[in-house]
Amino acid sequence: MEHFGTWSVLTTNFLIVLYLALNGVTLAALLHLANGKWRFKVRRLAVSMASLFPLAFVLMVIVLANGEHTFVWMANAAHNAAAGHGGEEHQISGWLNYNFLVAREVIGFFIIAGLYTLFIKYQHESEIDSSYEAQRRFRNIALLIPFFYVIYGTMVAWDFEMTQYGVWHSASYGFYHFQSNFHMFLGFFTVLLYQLTKRDVLTKKVDEYILNYMAQFMLAMTILWTYLYFTQYLIMWYGRLPDDMNRYNAMMLEGLGPIWWTFLTLKFIIPFCTLAIAPNRHNPPVIAFVGGSIVLGTWLERYTWISGSTDSQYYHMPMTSIIDIGITVIVFAIAWFIVRQKLRSSGQIVTQSN
Repeated sequence: MEHFGTWSVLTTNFLIVLYLALNGVTLAALLHLANGKWRFKVRRLAVSMASLFPLAFVLMVIVLANGEHTFVWMANAAHNAAAGHGGEEHQISGWLNYNFLVAREVIGFFIIAGLYTLFIKYQHESEIDSSYEAQRRFRNIALLIPFFYVIYGTMVAWDFEMTQYGVWHSASYGFYHFQSNFHMFLGFFTVLLYQLTKRDVLTKKVDEYILNYMAQFMLAMTILWTYLYFTQYLIMWYGRLPDDMNRYNAMMLEGLGPIWWTFLTLKFIIPFCTLAIAPNRHNPPVIAFVGGSIVLGTWLERYTWISGSTDSQYYHMPMTSIIDIGITVIVFAIAWFIVRQKLRSSGQIVTQSN
């Protein structure tokens, strides 16, 4: 537990990379199911993010292999056993079994990665084959994507965040978690579109109105995220549930208090107050700024929920050590290299771009 804060940085980076890989396909599937005409402008760019699945898997293996350094409940159980006493809050349920956790996370990862890869294949086939069979096959797998995303995202939310804090449970935490990360992807994808368009490296132009659509999408997801954020808190606060409020109080009022209020500002106050003003939704630099705010806020949000699940002596403010910075820079430098190579190899950006 001594270096839990540092391991929390790695876990946070893993979750961000994982959801970048997932949500490109998720966005393409949702736009297809909603019959969004502008999907043809962005879906190939979006599904290119699935190239991050191998990196996400490597990070997942590292995180899972670290056992007690990653999962607070394992450290608590080991400490409890060594001390020779029990306690209901440290009892390990059938769900919190390390071997079962590793098995379900690995199996779940391969199922979701396989399904998403199949979606990309069928999307490509639907572009070159206009037959009814090809279009129906693509529609059918698009119908499966949201269903599996919800199931897999809920499992990831429970394993890497919710159950970190003893007996703390929330019926809506899974939804809160994977919706927050979809919100993050919209912000990231908006920044990516803006930068590629500004540098004029796209082989197929993305019209400026697409950024307006992304701004509207981000505004809607900001409102939904805020609702889910307060749903959990209000029930536990209004119901005077001390065991459940302990986790909120530890994060909001103790060592991570500044980070807590910062991510709330970055994910709600800035996006809502900016995008609620109609002219801002037609201003590409402003839209990109809001997207960056959401991405940074989500990173801080993930770190807060993970590291703040234990006593403040075991964590620290993120990026205050060279290890935190080094881990993060390496992970996202590799991620950017992978995505850039994918965009080049698929002919979506010009070869000579930097």
